[in-house]
Amino acid sequence: MTPETIEADEVRLRPFRLDDVVDTATACADPLTRRFISGMPDPYTEQSARWWITEGAPAAWATGGAAYAIADPASDRLLGGIGLSQPVPARGQAEIGYWVAPWARGRGVATAATRALAGHAFAAGTARLELLTHEENAASMRVALAAGFRYEGVRRAANPTRGGGRHDLWAWVRLADAPAGPTPRALPDLPDGRLTDGVVTLRRLTPADTDALYRLHTLPEVVASRVRQVPPTRAAIARRCAVAESEWLVGSAADVALCDARTGELAGGCAMIHDEPATGQAMLGYSLLPEARGRGLATRAVRLLTDWAFGPVGLARLWAGTAPENVGSQRVLERAGFRREGLMRGRLPGRDGLRADAVLYALLADDPR
Repeated sequence: MTPETIEADEVRLRPFRLDDVVDTATACADPLTRRFISGMPDPYTEQSARWWITEGAPAAWATGGAAYAIADPASDRLLGGIGLSQPVPARGQAEIGYWVAPWARGRGVATAATRALAGHAFAAGTARLELLTHEENAASMRVALAAGFRYEGVRRAANPTRGGGRHDLWAWVRLADAPAGPTPRALPDLPDGRLTDGVVTLRRLTPADTDALYRLHTLPEVVASRVRQVPPTRAAIARRCAVAESEWLVGSAADVALCDARTGELAGGCAMIHDEPATGQAMLGYSLLPEARGRGLATRAVRLLTDWAFGPVGLARLWAGTAPENVGSQRVLERAGFRREGLMRGRLPGRDGLRADAVLYALLADDPR
């Protein structure tokens, strides 16, 4: 590839220029940019930007990659950067990456630029493009999906973390013969970001829910219903909340906060684990804080989530398991229309190396509810 200008509908991809120094330095010093691109100099100064423009970007071109400034087609002002790296000519493969300046976010700039550069790369003979994202960078995952990339899996400890250590990267891939997007999703977003019946509201978990969710999942009675009857660490709960949107985007789980619709306070948690996408099946789980119990909130939450699962998601079957002695949970499922299907002997690991039974409940899309 050569450093030619690429004109797209919403963006212009052009070589970096020296008059981009100030904007590049400002954008790359932004905390969000630095959080997800650990390889950038720290601190990022105008000297760093000048080096990139005069030496870093030309080196990318010289080694078979690409380094474009994303610019506004009308004003030509810098909006971000995008490029190709890690070229493997024998495989027709490269990695695409981007960043967007704070003043240009929320306008579809990254998606437009990614589509434009991907199309240009494929036209030049590239067969496969990879896009790697930090596990908490849901905004970048949305760009990948919008630009036609599909989730392939996790690259464990693939990238150094700023300040020490390493972290995983999630891999997204688009092939030359794939559509430009958007990629269909197994789990759509909730309408207006929530489900509610006026008493209960379900919304996606966020990092702000960490403390309340940690309190919930370290209650002895909730620990007793976990797959492994061991209380989680706060770090594990913090990660669960931090990657909830990412897990939703890849279609593995819809992890929601169960809130009082009147106060907005978290009353519990509810999750739909998409355990068998090929058969149109998912598992439900739920739990409530002590002060929220006895008010029918869990039943309302299960009804809301099942209606969404059988409606917009298009599932055929939902199932849930309870401990044989957990009569309260069984009543929740029965009130929501689930039918008892049987006892699964030794279904789960229990205490002291023993196995624990579970009672299986299920609801089909065409069952009366």
